[in-house]
Amino acid sequence: MAVELSALDLSNEKESITKLIQVFAQITENFIDDLENRPVAQTDSRLKSESFIEAGIPFAQALERLCDQVIPQLSASRGPRYWGFVTGGATPIATFADWLVTSFDQNLSSGIDSVASQVERQAIQWLCEMFYLPPSFKGLMTTGATASNFLGALLARDFCGQQQGLNVAKDGVTSLSIEVFAATPHSSMLKTLGMCGLGQNCIVKIKTLDNSEAMCLKDLKQQLEQSNAKSKVIIASAATVTATDFDDLSAISEIAHQYEAWLHVDAAFGMFERLVNQPRLSHGIENADSITLDCHKWLNVPYDCGVFLTRHQDLLFGSLNVPAPYLNSSIENPDFMALGIENSRRFRALPVWMSLLVYGREGIAKWVESNIKLAKLFADKITKSPHYQLLHDCKLNVVLFTPKVDEMNAEQADILTCRVRDEINQDGRIFVSAGMWQGKQCIRAAFSNWQSRVEDVEIAMQCLDEVATKFGGQTL
Repeated sequence: MAVELSALDLSNEKESITKLIQVFAQITENFIDDLENRPVAQTDSRLKSESFIEAGIPFAQALERLCDQVIPQLSASRGPRYWGFVTGGATPIATFADWLVTSFDQNLSSGIDSVASQVERQAIQWLCEMFYLPPSFKGLMTTGATASNFLGALLARDFCGQQQGLNVAKDGVTSLSIEVFAATPHSSMLKTLGMCGLGQNCIVKIKTLDNSEAMCLKDLKQQLEQSNAKSKVIIASAATVTATDFDDLSAISEIAHQYEAWLHVDAAFGMFERLVNQPRLSHGIENADSITLDCHKWLNVPYDCGVFLTRHQDLLFGSLNVPAPYLNSSIENPDFMALGIENSRRFRALPVWMSLLVYGREGIAKWVESNIKLAKLFADKITKSPHYQLLHDCKLNVVLFTPKVDEMNAEQADILTCRVRDEINQDGRIFVSAGMWQGKQCIRAAFSNWQSRVEDVEIAMQCLDEVATKFGGQTL
């Protein structure tokens, strides 16, 4: 490091901050400059086991350990070829804003001492406008889709309690009669149903359409009609996690209205489809009672940043507000601590606010559209490959494929797919994740990074071809 750190006085805030900012800027610049050269994923990372140091060590030594032991083993997840899960990479504006979040160190539990809460409300408003949602939707930033789905489950639970004359938030779920209907819920949705006391096994599984993860409306109606539960909740998807299928939200919202059911839509990344499609696959989402959205996916802001939206903010307040002498909130102008899980909350809205301000709908739509085109290009190359086969038409930004396994039984095919997937990730040029399609192991590549280009697809195909050669080429 060019900055002298051996005699850094950490008790002198002004001096230490000035020097540390210089170090911080250098490390950040080096890391971003090195993204193209480092393996996209570090699949064999190891951190040396050490006991806690009671007295601490000089910062220069700690920095040396960081640079030697930690940074070289980090993934390049903010780079253009990290295609596992649905992971965006922070844009320059979002990165800048997130630096400032730590510098400003605002706690958005209450809005009485800072403009920060107003920035979050404005960011929520702008998100709704960008996605063509009516102003009846209000909400808040969360840590991600799991927290947002938890709020959706919580609100659905308490809505059902109101239908039955119960205050579930105060008295518990003991007397609650409820069933949840879903076709392809995300694993985080199952997790949150357990967290809110309804149970992961409370779901009535709805059949899916042929060769799809989308909900069968006929079966949904039949299951609702046969249900003896006093209250009902429907969990729908705007882009399922594997096949990116969209439920018919217009029809489902009508069915929900008919059966007085709560409708929650998981649109963690599928919401962004509204920026590029006409007609929109997510048409009807504006009729949902609650919606989950992730900004650290296709908006490309840093982790962790999700959004929960609802047309029933008063119910959210009734479920989560806990009066205390030092906590003062009102239903007319609720503080975020009365609407979310945490009382203490970081200023995670700032990267969203600045991204919307700088890039606008047009700028964000450009990288969403580019990712969709790149996914379809990659899918086309997989289709033409002598070594791999496409499992499902690429409808949005996710590509599902396996090595060619035509002459293998199911067990052999799954074993080979897992081995090939691991080899691809160990190669380091791209990173892909596991998936299951119709009971079979598959390889899943999700395009959601604003920097991904055609060249990255070419690099990926070169990697795939070389991996295939290791496994026998044409006999893969």
